[in-house]
Amino acid sequence: MKKVLVVSTLAVGLSFAHHGVASLGSVGLEGPGAPLETSSSATIPEGKWLLYLKLDHVKWKRYSFSEFPDQKDSYHFWTYGIGYGLRPWLSLYLFIPYYTKKEIKSKDGGFYSYTNSGFADLSLMAVFGFKYDKGFKLVPRQESLDDLMDWHFTLYGGISLPTGNPNKYDRSRDPKGEFEPDMSTGFGKPSIRLGFTATKQLVRFPRLTFVFDTNYIKFFEHTYNYTEDGRRKKYKFGDEFRLNTALAYRFYEDMDRKLRLDALLEADFQHNQRDKEDGVKQSASGGSILYGVGGIRLYYKSMSLGAGIKVPLWKRLNEEGQQQGSEGKESYRFILTLSTLF
Repeated sequence: MKKVLVVSTLAVGLSFAHHGVASLGSVGLEGPGAPLETSSSATIPEGKWLLYLKLDHVKWKRYSFSEFPDQKDSYHFWTYGIGYGLRPWLSLYLFIPYYTKKEIKSKDGGFYSYTNSGFADLSLMAVFGFKYDKGFKLVPRQESLDDLMDWHFTLYGGISLPTGNPNKYDRSRDPKGEFEPDMSTGFGKPSIRLGFTATKQLVRFPRLTFVFDTNYIKFFEHTYNYTEDGRRKKYKFGDEFRLNTALAYRFYEDMDRKLRLDALLEADFQHNQRDKEDGVKQSASGGSILYGVGGIRLYYKSMSLGAGIKVPLWKRLNEEGQQQGSEGKESYRFILTLSTLF
């Protein structure tokens, strides 16, 4: 069975949504559906390569400048990726992100725009796939359409490499620069991600696929070049926990033309711990958010195009009134993914 591989990227952040995280999964034209933000449980076929591109455009809510003299305006998270099926049950990925972050800041009674762009931290991921069919077993080399309706699972893990620049500062108002870790393109230290997925195409209604994904990201303290009172600043971004569910509905298919269109609906819960500066938990950081995602995914031969809108449905931020530019304060996120298998 020929498979179309789909990999989408979860552009999320910590308290200020300053990085992107990839979600993983593959799907066949006649097999289970794959969401935009929630990782599915399919692996790359053995010996096959995946190429993909993803954009997460974030537009922040703006408030009175008397209340927030400096405000995040928009972020563009571009992610380029390549994956390889080392075994039917083991897939490896490399992600190369490029970020553009823009904010509007006050100066001398007026305002100016500050933008920081650059390649962010590379990340490496490994995905281990298994299924349940009268017992747990590794994902086999070939599966029939009936086999694809079994429960499928993955365990995945990865590490980011500190290749981005954490030490670029805005010097428009202060020649020494202003310390804004959330506006950087790198963390300065590796981060670790661990996750689990479950996917089930419904037997009685095979057009519908249920997907579950949960993961945890651990960050570590980094000592920056920026100095204050003769000491270099130390900063640690808050760890993240996510729990996502999704439904993919096969709305249209034409197997003769190798064409398929899915409608997607997702609920994504995210909890961010507080950031720490010089070992002290920071106010105006952290909290819990529930996002809703609506979108479509179009498959044609060995290519896939996905698009959708992500909006906050509910939030409980730690100091919500002070957290302009934090997760949960978006006007919307526009998500676009393109992938191909060869």
